[in-house]
Amino acid sequence: MASLLHTVRSAVAPLTRTRVFRAVGPVLLPPAERALTWLSRGRLQVSALLVPSLVLHTTGARSGEPRDTYLMYTPDGPGRAIVAGSAFAQGRHPAWTYNLLAHPEASISVSGRRIPVRATLIGDDERDAVWAQIERQWPGYRGYERDSGRVVRLFRLRRVSAPVEKV
Repeated sequence: MASLLHTVRSAVAPLTRTRVFRAVGPVLLPPAERALTWLSRGRLQVSALLVPSLVLHTTGARSGEPRDTYLMYTPDGPGRAIVAGSAFAQGRHPAWTYNLLAHPEASISVSGRRIPVRATLIGDDERDAVWAQIERQWPGYRGYERDSGRVVRLFRLRRVSAPVEKV
């Protein structure tokens, strides 16, 4: 099953780096994610059909309001995940990365379970190793960084000790 999933990811990954996908992905995927999440009561996501996916719950950097973002993640050992602020290779950092920089205490929802986390920005000394780890899951993903013309922010999310809530 793992080799089949890797084969499918390898076939689909180049399509996600096309201009067409970068134009329609940011418009079509978020509403599709919200709809499926609502219908499944938080247990399913569109992106989770291909990659591990989560909902990141942050506090707005400027507004202080709660914000939810649907993201692919890369498992990083027990209680840890890595997320990349690729933003479909757009030229600016996604808002959720500013939120985590301002308010690193956040939470994630995975398979309908809400988990408190603390985010840390991954430093230059780890970037190449972390990108290699991400690309083992999603081949060619670092291409978003090259195509965006900016250094994509990478964050490690670590579970903090607090009870897990049902979403």
